[in-house]
Amino acid sequence: MLLAIDVGNTRIKSAVFEHNTLLEVFFFEHQEVVEKINFILKLYPKTAVVVVSSVGHLNPNTFDYLKNHFKVYFISRQCKFPFQNLYSSPETLGIDRMVLAAGAVLQFPDQNRLIIDAGTCITYDFINEQNQYLGGAISPGIRLRYESLHQFTAKLPLLDKKQPENQIGNSTNESIHSGVVNGIAHEIDGFINEYQSQYAKFIIILTGGDADFLAKRLKNTIFANSNFLLESLNQTFQYNQND
Repeated sequence: MLLAIDVGNTRIKSAVFEHNTLLEVFFFEHQEVVEKINFILKLYPKTAVVVVSSVGHLNPNTFDYLKNHFKVYFISRQCKFPFQNLYSSPETLGIDRMVLAAGAVLQFPDQNRLIIDAGTCITYDFINEQNQYLGGAISPGIRLRYESLHQFTAKLPLLDKKQPENQIGNSTNESIHSGVVNGIAHEIDGFINEYQSQYAKFIIILTGGDADFLAKRLKNTIFANSNFLLESLNQTFQYNQND
């Protein structure tokens, strides 16, 4: 068994795999990592490998703990990836985006792929059918948009995300929900339409913590999988072991 751990900006998400079968997903805060990993490994004592991808910040002692107790594999730029990275500043490309690109290539061969990761930020990553990573875009995620409206204005409230009741908000709160949620949906559909106008044999993968929330508002046909990064972590590890 394998434990995949994705250390994000906001929280940590992990999953236990038996080969390519996802058995269970866990969410926890950064300060809970040692306690939660111990809990997971008690549930799945046959876990032999821990695979970690990190864009967030963990206490260095946590990594030491993992290394001292388990066989740990950290996904880094030194790993092998099944695509050619044509990003003009490859050293700045986040490991999470590289892992997502790897998963898209391994799961969906011989086609153009657009991966949209709706988390703290919304990232767009495009890999063509020649397995060349071309780049994408980064924009604020749902929570950042709600928070920025509150923090940078005098009177707008901080709201929790909610599906807008109407396109036209008839109150301040409903106007905020409409602006944030519909704005993101129009943004995503707009990006998809631009890519589809240029490329054929196209698949769109929507993932991240807000994937399920947003999927129902999108007009385009997408493959929504909130666990795609964890699955891609597992596949990237297997790719490096078998290559």
